[in-house]
Amino acid sequence: MRVLYWDCFAGISGDMALGSLIDLGADTGALQALFAALPITGCRLEISPARSHGIAGTSVRVIAETGQPHRHLSDVLVIIDTMPASDRVRNQAKAVFHRLARAEAAVHGVSPEEIHFHEVGALDAIVEIVGVAAALEMLGVERVYASALPMSTGFVQCAHGLLPVPAPAVLELVKALPTRPAAVEGEMVTPTGAALVAVLAAEHGPMPPMRPAGAGYGAGTRVFPFPNMLRAILGDLDASTNRGAETLIVLETNIDDVNPEFYPYFIERLLVSGVREAFYNPVVMKKGRTGIKLTVLTEEKDVPRITDLLIQETGTLGIRIRREERITIPRQFFKVETPFGPVRIKVARLGPGQLQAKPEFEDCRNLAAAAGVPLRTVTAVAQREAERLLLELGPLWISNDKLSF
Repeated sequence: MRVLYWDCFAGISGDMALGSLIDLGADTGALQALFAALPITGCRLEISPARSHGIAGTSVRVIAETGQPHRHLSDVLVIIDTMPASDRVRNQAKAVFHRLARAEAAVHGVSPEEIHFHEVGALDAIVEIVGVAAALEMLGVERVYASALPMSTGFVQCAHGLLPVPAPAVLELVKALPTRPAAVEGEMVTPTGAALVAVLAAEHGPMPPMRPAGAGYGAGTRVFPFPNMLRAILGDLDASTNRGAETLIVLETNIDDVNPEFYPYFIERLLVSGVREAFYNPVVMKKGRTGIKLTVLTEEKDVPRITDLLIQETGTLGIRIRREERITIPRQFFKVETPFGPVRIKVARLGPGQLQAKPEFEDCRNLAAAAGVPLRTVTAVAQREAERLLLELGPLWISNDKLSF
């Protein structure tokens, strides 16, 4: 899997993020053509070499004419929807702006729809966010990681006057994300940079086990006693150990005052919302009351959304939160044909020369119901097709660790 790790030792902003990806080799001609197709006027993108403390990188600046209008979230989303780009690029860009709007709304005490974007919603932010999403696709990045974000001190000038650093919107955006103190005056993490990390990075912390293929440096504008660069490291997850480590957030709550018929519904709602796993166990609570312990595994960036869902659906008054490391086995999905219809097969690599194939239960259940035959009949047929798939593809995977896994 092709991954990218943002090493935010000097912070992150929209221009630094885009510069780091261009420095890695994102096609500047294609990016300029994309920007030229946006239904906005009065701006241009300047890309130039940069150097900080002896490290060479790329500087990106959006030059905008004065008199640009303030835009609402709806205006920005219309602009993004008109881009000649893939759904993935458009959806990522819109997700970043949605996150920005929610953060600004929380700071100002209004709804996201009422927010007038100033510095975070001007043309520079539109170009930077769209550019980052497009550049990630150009580089073939499937997953983004990011380091802890440095929280500096001082003040920053914005449309509302002088604000303390970290800016209020940044603090909203980094909720539940790992941060570290930085004994530096001046803004190191901008709202645009924080939103990019909050939305695009699946995990936050140390660099994952990977095989680096290259590094790019996006230059910032401030002068720090260290290189003011955002480092982007491109590579592939290291499959030599056949396992991947990831950090997940575990959410737990005890429930004893809800109709037990609701329990399966809670699990269904959580899984549909995108959590990694959800399950419950019977427990005996204080005063001898029976109840359940509801456990959810989710990504760090989704904690606010999932905790809100838990509170709304269960009525719980408290949720425990902790970080845990998880080891995962590489897997890949294939589709096989059976007399009852197509079934997805999950193939996992347990170790050198050891492959495991299993039919997806939901596919088998749906086909059994549609055909009016026992579930075990469909499952047995699908398992035979899965074993045949292993016989056909197994030798290739076993002989070459770089293929498929």
